Formats: sequence, C-alpha cells, structure tokens
Amino acid sequence: MPETPPKLPKPKPRKVAEPAGPPARNNRPRAIADLVGDVGGQAFKRFGFTQRALLDRWVEIVGEQYARHCRPLRLKFPVGKKEGGTLAIAATGALAPMLRHVEPQIIERANRILGYAAVARIVLEQAQGSMAAPPAPPPAPAPPLPDATRSTLRAIADPELRATLQSLAEALAQSSGPPKIR
Repeated sequence: MPETPPKLPKPKPRKVAEPAGPPARNNRPRAIADLVGDVGGQAFKRFGFTQRALLDRWVEIVGEQYARHCRPLRLKFPVGKKEGGTLAIAATGALAPMLRHVEPQIIERANRILGYAAVARIVLEQAQGSMAAPPAPPPAPAPPLPDATRSTLRAIADPELRATLQSLAEALAQSSGPPKIR
C-alpha cells in the first residue's frame, strides 16, 4: 500500500501592518502644549533624551543649589528595556563628589517623577562653567489696593469673578502708565 505524505497545515495569511499616517485633522483648536510636545519630543529623542520630565523638573529633583551647577545629559536604557537605565549628569567643578552623596535621593526623586524605576544608576561627567543663570529675585509684593477698590470688589457676588477682577486691579496697581502695544 503506497504511503501518503502527511498533510501539512495551510499557512495562515500574514496581516500586513498599515502604514501609520499623520493623525486625522479634526479642525478643532488644540492646546499649544499638545503641539509643542510632539516637536520637542522628536528633538529630545534625536539628541538621546526621551524623558522630557527630567529636564522640565530638574530643579525639583536635585534642588536649586545643585541645579545651578549640574544638568541631565541623557538617560540610556539597556538594550530592549525601558527601565534600569543610566542617567548621565554634567556637573561643574567640585560638585561631583557632593552629588555622589545625594545620588540615592536623586535616583528616587527621578523615578518618582517618571512614575517607574527608569533610573538605576548615575554617571557624572565633567562640565565647564555655570549651568544656569541664578534664579531671578522674587517680585516685589504688590502694593495694597485702595479702599475704594476693595469696597467695590466686595460688592461682587461671584467669587471667581471677584478674584479675577482683584488680580487685574493688583496688576494695574503695579504698572505705571498706559499699557504698551507692541
């Protein structure tokens, strides 16, 4: 009796991925932050920094004193992973040993801001000069509003409108002369 070859299962047709095109336009206004985030994200990825939150909140992570003398350079992850990365920090002068003492706190704060264990270790690199301009002095306290203005504001029943008008009155009290149109 002749042997018949075993039947092989038919190969399943492969699904072809559709190319991702630009997002559909909905002709509705969008917040500038939504648009800039895409542009900034591409620039950050191009230069090796995908975690924009670290740059935006660096002062909160290391404190004002250290932020003036150091900045994050890049966050590199092991191949195929998105956690346990190495954060490279550029530090000026003799700040590197001081940063080593607070390294666990920097890692903990960075991971808290990113929301997961993205940073496992820190690498320090030498940088020259100051990283950022010293913070601007706090604005002078606003002069008190005249009694007539305060009594007029008290008559407004809507608290949100009252707060907005009070803010406007305080801003006008700080300015001098008519507004400048540019």
